[in-house]
Amino acid sequence: MAVVSWKEILLLTGMVVGCYWNSLSCGFVFDDVSAILDNKDLRPSTSLHNLFLNDFWGTPMAEERSHKSYRPLTVLTFRLNYLFSELSAASYHLLNVVLHAVVCVLFLRVCRLFLDKTSSLVAALLFAVHPIHTEAVTGVVGRAELLSSIFLLAAFLAYTKSTGSDHSIVWAPIALTVVLVAAATLCKEQGITVVGICCIHEVFVAQGFTLPMLLDTLRQVLQGKDGFPYAVLQTLLKLIVLVISTLLLVIIRVQVIQSQLPVFTRFDNPAAVSPTPTRQLTFNYLLPVNAWLLLNPSELCCDWTMGTIPLVESPLDHRNLATLLFYAFLGLLAYHSLRYRHSSAKTVIMALSLIVLPFIPASNLFFPVGFVVAERVLYVPSMGFCVLVAHGFKIVSHKGHLKKISWLMIGVLLTTHAVKTFNRNWDWESEYTLFTSALKVNKNNAKLWNNVGHALENQNNYAKALQYFLQATRVQPDDIGAHMNVGRTYKNLNKSKEAEDAYLVAKSLMPQVIPGKKYATRVAPNHLNVYINLANLIRANESRLEEADQLYRQAISMRPDFKQAYISRGELLLKMNKLTEARDAYLRALELDRTNADLWYNLAIVYIEMKEPSEALKNFNHALELNPRHKLALFNSALLMQESGEPKFWPEANRRFLTYVEEEPDDANGYFNLGMLAMDANENTAAERWMRKAIGLQAGFRSALFNLALLYSQSKREMDALPVLDELLRHHPEHIKGLILKGDILMNHKKDTRGAKVCFERILQMDPTNVQGKHNLCVVYFEERDLPRAERCLEETLSLAPNEEYVRRHLSIVRSKMAAMSAAGQPLTSAEGAATSAKKEKPKRVKEGAEEVAEGEEEGRGAGAVGRGTGDEKNVRKSSAESLGGVGVDQSESLESSQSDKRTKGKSTKEIKDIEKKRAAALKRLEEIERILSGD
Repeated sequence: MAVVSWKEILLLTGMVVGCYWNSLSCGFVFDDVSAILDNKDLRPSTSLHNLFLNDFWGTPMAEERSHKSYRPLTVLTFRLNYLFSELSAASYHLLNVVLHAVVCVLFLRVCRLFLDKTSSLVAALLFAVHPIHTEAVTGVVGRAELLSSIFLLAAFLAYTKSTGSDHSIVWAPIALTVVLVAAATLCKEQGITVVGICCIHEVFVAQGFTLPMLLDTLRQVLQGKDGFPYAVLQTLLKLIVLVISTLLLVIIRVQVIQSQLPVFTRFDNPAAVSPTPTRQLTFNYLLPVNAWLLLNPSELCCDWTMGTIPLVESPLDHRNLATLLFYAFLGLLAYHSLRYRHSSAKTVIMALSLIVLPFIPASNLFFPVGFVVAERVLYVPSMGFCVLVAHGFKIVSHKGHLKKISWLMIGVLLTTHAVKTFNRNWDWESEYTLFTSALKVNKNNAKLWNNVGHALENQNNYAKALQYFLQATRVQPDDIGAHMNVGRTYKNLNKSKEAEDAYLVAKSLMPQVIPGKKYATRVAPNHLNVYINLANLIRANESRLEEADQLYRQAISMRPDFKQAYISRGELLLKMNKLTEARDAYLRALELDRTNADLWYNLAIVYIEMKEPSEALKNFNHALELNPRHKLALFNSALLMQESGEPKFWPEANRRFLTYVEEEPDDANGYFNLGMLAMDANENTAAERWMRKAIGLQAGFRSALFNLALLYSQSKREMDALPVLDELLRHHPEHIKGLILKGDILMNHKKDTRGAKVCFERILQMDPTNVQGKHNLCVVYFEERDLPRAERCLEETLSLAPNEEYVRRHLSIVRSKMAAMSAAGQPLTSAEGAATSAKKEKPKRVKEGAEEVAEGEEEGRGAGAVGRGTGDEKNVRKSSAESLGGVGVDQSESLESSQSDKRTKGKSTKEIKDIEKKRAAALKRLEEIERILSGD
């Protein structure tokens, strides 16, 4: 038995790299999306323990929608990829290529057990370049085959060392074999079939028995003529240990899936739900179909489900001839290998064991699987096929006149296969290229039309995607998923009526409820989403909210563990202001999945609406325990802490906002709220920096501009505030508080009464009833020595706010001043004031209806997505971003007096103190105004 040389290893590695280097440019396609992109088990934030509780796709094994494919070691390698390169597809593909090269080397080592040096190398080279392997190697999820094959071959090689030179049993290799079998099974289920391969090798190769010899020995034992030979007893002992170990693995595997088989629909595997004899005839016909793919891999397809292979419904179907020929050929090979003891027979029996035994779990003959044909499951069976080809090459090449021809044929075979493999890799570059290549092979598979549509949909090419979805409904009119896709695409095209009609068609195709029979076992879980999609569509119409709720309840009645139905219903109930019911819906969803951070987040939003901030904060914290980088939970929990007014929460709020901006570095809201926290803590330098950062990311950021100007004003940097206010008013000319603050600065610090007057007049143009703006304009008239106009202005102000004592007092002062001047014979209007009044320009027209920031401005402090429905758009939470009191306090007692109740409602102690300080400043300025009005 020759060992594998370094030259052979380099040759095999070179062939693998030459065939698969272009796979490194491929992305995540098809099943990769679910297994990699959507699988939370890859993320470091998910506990490693979850890998052993969830299936290959990250779904808990206990859930009925689980695929029951338990491959934690494979998922662990995905997680290692993610650790080093996150979602860079190239690293995943590179590891697959390396693993394929390792399999090829191990396979060559196995071939050396029953082939000569040349033919074993031919078998390994053919295996390295065979195009049937592109799905297993270039498709990232094919890693399950690669890893399982490594452990499978290693287990077999270990078992071959279990017989000593004196024909005694060596137990260490057997123990190692059991461990490797377990590892192979934890990579993919078919790994357990290596036990059968070991048994075949032990009986027919290691011990050299033939079937006639075994039957003869058994007959003699039964007749009492003789006992079992010692060699037979040794063999039985080894096999019993292997079989018991295998049974233990099977029992554990059954416990893991909780004795439940996965739910597959007739679309995944039409023959599985067909009656006798259609089911048996079709499944047996699939065997020659798979054999033909090994013989002639010219037309490969990534998906063979649905209508790809029509059902064999009659014994008279001519395709049954292919089945008979396949079984006849297989029977002849088995007869030859089991009847004789020579090396050729041993080679053939091992080749057959590699072909047949690993394929049994995917054959549909003993239990249905979720596919009709899958090229990646032929990865291990192709080893046996390559052994047969190499063995045939060996026989032919030993005949002198055919030697050159045999070498030429094997050279052509390797070259054509290598070229085919290389070209096939390009098909896996993207989902669009993959599924369009599949449609060239098969146009009767509605799933392929759907998948091309999905690829176009991901490119936002909805119009073209719709054409493919509609074609899918024509190819398979009863395909519920296709009609759902049509509905969703119509919705994306803003064709609500057509979308609703498509959803209703899909809903009408759902299996009817049969009393006493579990509904969930007769429908794919994702098909129940038709109720969710239809409800999400019609709830956009406020008059149909109850109808939408009825659809959610209907989905829940069909499947009480339908988590998404509870989530969507919770969103709707929140919209309907049925807060208690919304809370109950989310609590029910949490009973089904307490590890879902989004559910805890949604429940927190409900508690915010229920005015229970402490409960909301607890649920935000639950979400962050499960996912410390949950962006919306970080943002809104920090916002909640900030708005509580409790300084003890500010450091943690600051930390969460900082984490949020690490996750969302381009979201100006995060920096703005950091600025607001800094302002609360009187850290003016930091506040200015964060506000500038927010403004730099979002030009015209209303709240950030105003609060930065306010910060400058409060820091005695009024001249720095003016350019900020100018920018604010350029973007938002209707911003009343900005106009008041600007007017105040111009009036009191630049002594620019004309500019201040323009500001106050613009306010009154937008809101003639604004008491603060009106009163400040009256003061401007007084400063201009236009006393009659100041009197009329104050009279109008008093009519707007008859209970404001300071307005009445100011009016009295003005009248007293006018009386004194009249008695002294002085003019009541100065020439300068009259000229100013005459030259007054009419302010530009601005938008009406300016929204108060304190009542929900979008650039304010909060944005939170309720639920995880389609879109996940941020809903603006109410904030007090700009309701900081004291805007223009030097001349704005009306603001302090008339709105104090509104602003102080629910404020913290610190905020109330700040307001009192501003009120004191306002009173001080009021005294100054009164001195002006009373003076000469």
